[in-house]
Parts: sequence; structure tokens; C-alpha cells
Amino acid sequence: VEANNLKKSYGEKVIFSKIDYMIERQEKIAFVGRNGEGKSTMMKLIAGIEKYDGTLTTGHNVDIGYYAQNQAEEMDPNKTVFQTIDDIAVGEIRKNVRSLLGSFLFGGDDVDKKVKVLSGGEKARLAMCKLLLHPYNLLLLDEPTNHLDMRSKDVLKNALLKYDGTMIVVSHDRDFLQGLTNKVFEFKNGSIKPHIGDVNEYLNNRKIVALSELEKKEKVSVQPNNSIPKNDSSNADRELKKQKENELKQLQNKISKSESEISKLEIEIKNFDDKLLDPEQYNAIMKDADAFAKYEALKKTLEAEMKKWEDLQEQIEKIST
Repeated sequence: VEANNLKKSYGEKVIFSKIDYMIERQEKIAFVGRNGEGKSTMMKLIAGIEKYDGTLTTGHNVDIGYYAQNQAEEMDPNKTVFQTIDDIAVGEIRKNVRSLLGSFLFGGDDVDKKVKVLSGGEKARLAMCKLLLHPYNLLLLDEPTNHLDMRSKDVLKNALLKYDGTMIVVSHDRDFLQGLTNKVFEFKNGSIKPHIGDVNEYLNNRKIVALSELEKKEKVSVQPNNSIPKNDSSNADRELKKQKENELKQLQNKISKSESEISKLEIEIKNFDDKLLDPEQYNAIMKDADAFAKYEALKKTLEAEMKKWEDLQEQIEKIST
């Protein structure tokens, strides 16, 4: 992929202008930067979804697979999990659809569920499975870990680590990006600055510990402090540090409780799934009108708890120093 004098505006707002870059075959690149700097817009330009000024060309026989933040909502809600993958599987892969789905945590009767009853995380996993089924040689992944729990993120990351094509990822998740990419493009003030190395090297060079700090970096640098006496400034720093430590401790306690709750809910759901595989227990469950309602309630509670866990993690990133 090569861009020259690339420009993009929405009305009078200029997202970026005069951008030049080249992405070579098999490179793994992370797009990072503050919200609104044009990361997702750039992905759409590469995917050919939006118009632009300048030139942007892809190499010969480049086949692009694009995962958007709303990708999971574009699947047919009335198809089952199995049908969603089986309909696009070809050749030998069709014989191993169930094994493929199993690697994305769809086991047993999960494959017979309709897309419309899946949780947000399950839909995201299925959409990613569907994307990786096709032999794309350029993957564009825009916030692929949204709605995914820890286990699902690990499954996705392991799958992407085996991918031998070119990949561009937009993400704010440091743990997910670590070791996954070999170059970082930082979007800032309408331009792109490349950094060689993975996300850890980039953060070390920028002297920050979390990608979320990019959101506040500029604001912090312009705060006047010449009028603050040295001793008052030191006391304020100590108080701020103490406050952050207390906040981090409270958040860590909340995260531990949330992880325990998630583990408990996952066990309950798995126990229900196991009962469905037993003919005798299955018949008993079918006679219980409230059984599936309780099952769906457990799934919704789990999804809400996972969202809570993600929010807590984001809060920790925002206050970490």
C-alpha cells in the first residue's frame, strides 16, 4: 500500500493532509493516536470505502479483508453459527467447520444458535472467524477486541500471530498489540509518524505507559506551572500520587471481584451447555418453561459483567503513570 499527498476532509474539518507512507508486504502495523485523528478514516480509505484527494494504490493481487467496529451487526441474524461459516467455506475447510468454530470457542450446541441470540462478544468472535476463513493477504482490523473478554482476545491474538499476510490494526489495547505488530503509525495533528518496533517500544520512546495517555498528553503539556512555588508543587505531586495509588487499589479490587463473577457465570453457562448435550437432562430442560429464559439471563449478565471489566481496565489505563 502506498499513499502520496493523501488528503481527507469532512466539510471544513481537515482530518489529515499531504500524508505519504508505504506499507510493504507482510508488515504488521498498529495505528495509534488520540480519538478523532483519522485512524478509522484511514482504514476506510485503504479499504476503498471513502473518497479522498491524492493517490493511494495497492499492490498487484492485493485482496483486502476489512473488519469494522460494526462488522458483527452485518451478519444474517437468522442464520445459525454453523450456517454463517459453512456457507462461505470451500474445499477441505468445509469438512472441518465444527473444528474451526471450536477454535473460536463455539462448541457443542453453540453452533446451532442463531446469530440474533448471540451476545456481543459471541457475534464479534463469529465475525472474526468468518473474516479469517477467507485467504486475504491484507487485513484491516478496526478495534477488533471490542466486546471480547480476556479468553476471546487470546484466541484472536493467537490466530493473528499465525497470519502471514500484511496486517493493519487500530487498537487502544496495549496487551493485545504487544508482540502482534512490528511497526507503529502514530496519527497526530493531521500527520502520520512511523515508529519501528512493537507497541512497547513505541510507548517507551514516548515515555508513557498506556495508549490512553495519548488522549491527555497534549493537555498536560500546556498547563502553566511557573507561578506554583516549588514546595507547593512537590506537595501537590505527592498528594496526586497518593490519590492515584488509592484509586488504582480500589479499581484492582473491583476488577478482582468482576473476574470472580465472570468465572462464576461462565461455569454456570457451561454447566447448562453440558446438560443440553445429555439426552435425559435435555428432555427435562425442555419441559421447564423458564430454563432457557434463565439461560439467556445468565448470558446477558455475563456480557454486562465483561463490559464492566473492560470499563475498569480503561479507568486503570487512564490514571496510570
